[in-house]
Amino acid sequence: MSTNLFFFTATILEWKHLLKNDEYKEIITHSMKFLVKDERVKIYAFVIMPNHIHLVWRIHEPHLLQNVQRDFLKFTAQKMKAKLKTENPEYLESYRVNAKDREFQFWERDPLSVELLSLNVIKQKIDYIHSNPIHPKWNLAQTIVDYKYSSARFYYEGIDDFGFLSNIGEEYV
Repeated sequence: MSTNLFFFTATILEWKHLLKNDEYKEIITHSMKFLVKDERVKIYAFVIMPNHIHLVWRIHEPHLLQNVQRDFLKFTAQKMKAKLKTENPEYLESYRVNAKDREFQFWERDPLSVELLSLNVIKQKIDYIHSNPIHPKWNLAQTIVDYKYSSARFYYEGIDDFGFLSNIGEEYV
């Protein structure tokens, strides 16, 4: 039986650090907020890293996972393209691809989606998401709650800086 709860990872093309700039992270958070407000998804956890994102989200019926993912990635790519076009056209060129269906590509194809079927796996994925910024490879913050573009503060301090998060503990007690 499907839970419609997924761990989702999407990576910027060639692992470039496009999302290092907070303005590009804001494109992602605004899109997530829209998806929640439009009742397509519930978002329980997320982190936006310099070159990838992780989410734990529930897809609301009748929406299909592949459609929500496609729309989310397409919308954010269009916003990033428009921003680069006006602010950094030289860097935009590094995302130019020789593809029939697009001139520029920002996300790697085939993002990862794994259905979460047990509370232990859900907790493991959320812990992984929250620990990502303090991993020695990244060293983006001193503690998990210090990193702004993550749901960690929501879980550890009860503060929803983004206005779109739901607490997984309220559904799985």
